[in-house]
Amino acid sequence: MVEFKSNAASVEFRNVTKVYGRSAAPAVNNISLFIEAGKLVTLLGPSGCGKTTNLRMIAGLELATSGQILIGGNDVTRLPATERDVSMVFQSYALFPHMTVRENVQYGLKFSGFDKKDVTEKAQAGLELVGLSSFGDRLPSQLSGGQQQRVAVARALVLEPQVLLFDEPLSNLDAKLRRHVREEIREIQQKLGLTVVYVTHDQEEALAVSDRIIVMNNAEIAQDGTPRDLYEAPANAFVADFIGEANIFDCHIEAIAGDVAVVRVGPVSLRLPARGRAAGPAKLAARAGRIELAAEGAAGTFPGRLEKVTYVGSHLEYRVLTEFGEIFVVSNDVDSALQAGQDVGVKFAERGPVLISG
Repeated sequence: MVEFKSNAASVEFRNVTKVYGRSAAPAVNNISLFIEAGKLVTLLGPSGCGKTTNLRMIAGLELATSGQILIGGNDVTRLPATERDVSMVFQSYALFPHMTVRENVQYGLKFSGFDKKDVTEKAQAGLELVGLSSFGDRLPSQLSGGQQQRVAVARALVLEPQVLLFDEPLSNLDAKLRRHVREEIREIQQKLGLTVVYVTHDQEEALAVSDRIIVMNNAEIAQDGTPRDLYEAPANAFVADFIGEANIFDCHIEAIAGDVAVVRVGPVSLRLPARGRAAGPAKLAARAGRIELAAEGAAGTFPGRLEKVTYVGSHLEYRVLTEFGEIFVVSNDVDSALQAGQDVGVKFAERGPVLISG
């Protein structure tokens, strides 16, 4: 049985900028980042933020306008794709329709100096790794979308690259299949110790598979951290709202004592980590699941009126009109539903709110 070895290498960007043509607006603007060998790091952000451009520059499919790109400590900035030890799994799978599954997986190996026996054994081992050992003689058209994506993964893995790149790999799959395939990708990455750079616009997908997430916005890095860091302590309003949908409140920092801020939100006073903020007007973010509804006028609450109540099976979704505008609240208490039009008190959970930059 062929065993795949890990050639995992780090990836580093040093002040990388990419401008297309004479466009005044860069697709990537002065990005610096470091991805450790053997880690899965996701580039996350909305369409047009620069995440796919970064991926293509790692692959050598685009060249940086300025700055340096290093793989395994070696400068590859000006090297073409053919001279980089990188494999890419595309959103569209990019399988050859006239070739069998086995032939698709063997394709890159045939040009990598392996003899015929090694090519056959490595391809079969790759199919076994993704659970498709008995599908080698089928054509891609005879497979489901999830199976085709696994073939694309096997084709990339058998080359034992220093870096494996995924460009929106699950966007063509339905929700249930996306969850299954992302778990398989993560399991293979951890088992083989691969360096993976993964691009998606799906927040849940990024949270589920990543060691680290780099959130991009307007061609720049908005925040870089672990999934928990980004969810629990977003740096700014964009990250708070993009990852997990947060409610944003205007507030006032009344005093700072060490690392603790005394914060006034309407009639409610809170003590929160200051996060480097100074006294004065500020912004506060609170996840929908970290806000509680209580009786009107209850201690520690501010007033609200329920505009809409939606039952979605596992939880209830509330739209609440307050002095801060409409806020979104999620409750797991599906057996005690409140009614639209009802006046309520709105309360922050103990670990709910966090100060952010605007």
